[in-house]
Order: sequence, then C-alpha cells, then structure tokens
Amino acid sequence: MLYLSENLKKYRSLKNLTQEDVAEYLGITPQSVSKWERGESYPDITFLPALANIFETSIDLLIGMDTIRAEQTRYNIHKTAVELQRNGDYASAEKVYRDALLIYPNNPGMILGLAGVLALQGKSEEAIELMERGLPISINEKQKSTTRAALCFLYLKCGRKDKAEALASELPHTRESREVIQPLISKGLDDSEIDANIKNILLGDGKGIR
Repeated sequence: MLYLSENLKKYRSLKNLTQEDVAEYLGITPQSVSKWERGESYPDITFLPALANIFETSIDLLIGMDTIRAEQTRYNIHKTAVELQRNGDYASAEKVYRDALLIYPNNPGMILGLAGVLALQGKSEEAIELMERGLPISINEKQKSTTRAALCFLYLKCGRKDKAEALASELPHTRESREVIQPLISKGLDDSEIDANIKNILLGDGKGIR
C-alpha cells in the first residue's frame, strides 16, 4: 500500500470531502482517517471497497497499482535496453528507448538512457543534446553522476574542451571523479580512447576509466 496514504488525501480532496465526512461514512473516528493519510497506519483491507465507492474510483487506483505497474514497466524497459547494449546490439537498444519515449516523452531515465545508447554508437551531438535535456530533470543521483562523466568525454570528442573541463571540475568524489577525468581531458585523448572511456562509464567492464 505504498501509495495509499497520498491517494486517500488526493481523492478525498477531489470529492471535496473532509476527514470527518469519510469517517462518518465508515463509522470510524476522524483521527483514524488522519493517520491513514499521514501514513502512520493503514485501513483494514475490508474498508478498501467502501473507500473506493466513496471516492468513485477503483481499489487498484486507490492503492496506486497504476503507478506500481508504470514503474515496473519502466524498469523492464531499462533492463531490456541494458541487456541489448551489453550484447553489443546498440541499434535494438536505441529502438527500445525511442519507442519508450513515445509513451514517456519527458521521463529523464528514458531520455538519458537513449543518450547513452547514442553515445556508444558515436552519435555524439544528439547524445549531448539529450544529456543536457535530461540531467536538469533527473533525480537519480547515480544516473546523473554517470551521465555527467560521459558528457565530459562527449564534449571533448566534439571539440568542446572548455565545456569538458568546466563540467569535469564540478564532478564529485566518486568513481567517475574529477581527480580521474580532469587529467585525461588535459592530457588529450584520441577518438578511440574517448570512445573506450565512454563505454567503460556507461556499461562498465571492470577496468575503470583510463
């Protein structure tokens, strides 16, 4: 019942009902309804049909099954795309993400996922554009860290060394850290070395950045 608390409050507000109204309908105290909405306790499962009836919705929507299914769908999309990439089938992985973006056009995970696949195929300019679009709206810190590190090398590959150095200086102390990446950018790498680092960052091969 991960989403039940917030949905109880949302649907009650949509129906212009007070906690007292809901409590009276169910024959319980308003304090119980308040605790449900704060997530401090959950209604007995036998109350769910009545609550769905009060709010004129379904039990599935009330407990957030639509959100849970959407999250599971997005997870499976990423899982499929990553497996394709690890097998070297970048074109199929790209198609998976492009199809997904028709359904989730503003989802940062899908945007950055596609950007990564494009980077691995050498489609650097479009990859940069998507990374710059997806990073500001992403809340996945691990994905953001990986994307920023890859973006440093993409900037370098496209002749934007100043942007690469500026972004590298902002990287945190992580595996893809400024201490590792800044010297590489300053040293200068050929395209094959840049591509190898992008692949190591996005897919990982156990060897690390070099």
